[in-house]
Amino acid sequence: MLSGLSWLALEVKDLAAASEFCGDVLGMDAVADADLSSSLARSGEQVAFAAGDTALVCRRPDAVPRGGLHTHYAMSIPASEYDDWWARLEAAGFDLDEHVFGDARSLYLYDPDGNCVELGQQSVDGPGIDGVFEVVLEVTDLAAAESFYADLGFETVDRGADRTRVRMHGPMALELWEPHLGLADARGGVHVDLGFATDDPERTVDAVAARVTDRERLDDDGAGGDGVAVRVRDPDGHVLTFHEP
Repeated sequence: MLSGLSWLALEVKDLAAASEFCGDVLGMDAVADADLSSSLARSGEQVAFAAGDTALVCRRPDAVPRGGLHTHYAMSIPASEYDDWWARLEAAGFDLDEHVFGDARSLYLYDPDGNCVELGQQSVDGPGIDGVFEVVLEVTDLAAAESFYADLGFETVDRGADRTRVRMHGPMALELWEPHLGLADARGGVHVDLGFATDDPERTVDAVAARVTDRERLDDDGAGGDGVAVRVRDPDGHVLTFHEP
């Protein structure tokens, strides 16, 4: 149903500081507004960076939808680059944390706005950051949120032992957390703005129509699409935009 994660939008106080973190510290390439979907573009109020095929958008809280607050998200790096990333970020003064998942290592750091950023070893070409492979959303009712995202095509693959989190797989890994502190004291994001590519935006939203609010049909022109997009809010206030690839 969903073929890709097109964007993850975060709320920031200072566009210059966010640009320095994404561009200079993380080495990500900037994406011009003209190269974004018209349903996403917001000239002068945000900056965007390429994480593989996903745009990481840093947005001032000047309009709606806002970006996500204290969002934990994970970006892919080639396994062979991990030690270099650790040395580089440690030398830059970041307080790093590490966790190991099977044969893969991940490092964790915080950006200037309090988002917990994970760089994890993945099977990607690189060089550098090459995709967003996980986003964590805070939810109030775990069972209801799991059912909602299952109807959008996500599949549950893991549950936390304390029953406060669920991991689902779709275009990326989606973690649904009831309020708690996770690894590296990360928190699930609130009012996170996510964009998904799908062949039929209207039909996709119809699958969850009874549980969404603020359904809005948008024109979706430009590099990110050529047709229709539909924007909604899920039961926990996260903004989801579905657009044609």
